[in-house]
Amino acid sequence: MTSAQIDVLLVAVVVAAACAIPGTFLVLRRMAMMSDAISHTVLLGIVLAFFVVADLNSPILILGAALVGLLTVVLVEALSQTGLVREDTAIGLVFPALFSIAVILISSLAGNVHLDSDAVLLGEIAFAPFNRFAPLGVDLGPIALWVMGAILIVNLAGTALFFKELKLATFDPALAAALGFSPALVHYGLMAVVSVTAVAV
Repeated sequence: MTSAQIDVLLVAVVVAAACAIPGTFLVLRRMAMMSDAISHTVLLGIVLAFFVVADLNSPILILGAALVGLLTVVLVEALSQTGLVREDTAIGLVFPALFSIAVILISSLAGNVHLDSDAVLLGEIAFAPFNRFAPLGVDLGPIALWVMGAILIVNLAGTALFFKELKLATFDPALAAALGFSPALVHYGLMAVVSVTAVAV
């Protein structure tokens, strides 16, 4: 195995671990489709943030993407609470709409910028070894490994700190509310973690 192949394997393992932690709670809540929705709608946040800062390397793009991920959750909840559609149908209505807006904005206003849905959504893990983290000329490995490693640590720490609240709000929201926890706050906190993880991936 070459060093580039080892780097790719390490990045893949860390990404899988970072995604599995919030993903487990999404599956338990029967919201597995939400991760797919968020991973598509974050494109709109990236596009809107790019129009504000005009810099593809700005951390504001990650913030914009995370905020649109949360907006996706809010819109899905609002639609499903009307009682007119089920939650899976609401997800199926919201994420194509937001994703379509992003694609229209890119094609009409950012045609000359290297900001396209393929680059943002699909990526290529085989390119991870070429983008190195080398402070003061010391090569410390791929940047993707460091970024996803930080996300993994945050996800692990957050789950460890709020495991009781997550477990209670997932399996018995009424009991969580009776005990003084806010199931809605736990829900949106989990969705914020899903959004940030999806953006980082």
